Amino acid sequence: MKKDKEKISKDTKEVLLTGCSFVFGTFCLALCYNLFFVPNNLVVGGTSGLAIVIEELTGFDKQIFIYISSIILLIVSYIFLGKEVTKRTVVGSLLYPIFVTFTEPIAKFLLIYLSFQEILVTVVLASLLYGFSNGIIYKFGYTTGGSDVMMQVLCKYCHFSEGVSSIIFNITIILLGSFVFGFDMGVYSIIILVVSSMVVDKIIIGISDSKKFMIYTRESRKVKTLIEEEFMTGFTIFPTVGGYSHIRGAMIMCVIGNRDVNLFKMRIKEIDPTAFFVISDCYEVQGGVKRSNLPFI
Repeated sequence: MKKDKEKISKDTKEVLLTGCSFVFGTFCLALCYNLFFVPNNLVVGGTSGLAIVIEELTGFDKQIFIYISSIILLIVSYIFLGKEVTKRTVVGSLLYPIFVTFTEPIAKFLLIYLSFQEILVTVVLASLLYGFSNGIIYKFGYTTGGSDVMMQVLCKYCHFSEGVSSIIFNITIILLGSFVFGFDMGVYSIIILVVSSMVVDKIIIGISDSKKFMIYTRESRKVKTLIEEEFMTGFTIFPTVGGYSHIRGAMIMCVIGNRDVNLFKMRIKEIDPTAFFVISDCYEVQGGVKRSNLPFI
């Protein structure tokens, strides 16, 4: 009974954390839109970017356009993607337009203090905030609907990958914005899209603070001693068979902190100049017996 209560309490905390993070991310996304995109005519993509273009061409209010397009795309999602998919997008599709309206006066107030003469400063700040906002939203499995629905439809019926669908949709809107506001604004929008994508990846995956080594060497005993005694971290041994030679051997896997990577490579080469090793980013390390303040396995 006690365990059940603890589990319910833990699940409730996770739901609250996820929900609050999503709301915060959506708020930041709407603030970024009103603070950087609208005043500078930066059309980064999506229905909110299209709204800026439509308002410039026709005078139709961008916020009304976002509300209408969100509702239409929810209907499209229900028809073409089904009930379950639509359930995951309905909250974001309704919450984002509300926050766009809510953050407009906040953005106008902040613009008094955040008015920059250099457009590149605006582009950098917009990239960071846009990437941060989307990163939080995607990290917890949510979406704000809008253009995401069109991307999912393209994925399902045109058999495009999600990445290709995103590029097709966003680049089309950015090009449209370039024709309306000028080529230079289109270039700035592409920069924001690229940089923010990198920020999203860092938030979802994390920042690599260590490297994973996969080492094949004839001096395995000396290398194991090096890892254990000099770098004070653990290792795992995998039995291997050469693809060409069919010779049986062993592969050593270990995790080394970023600051010690070059030193570790040099020491391996000193022990065995013919050693073969592969290095890859390691975003998270958990478990094992900690022997020092270095990453461990």
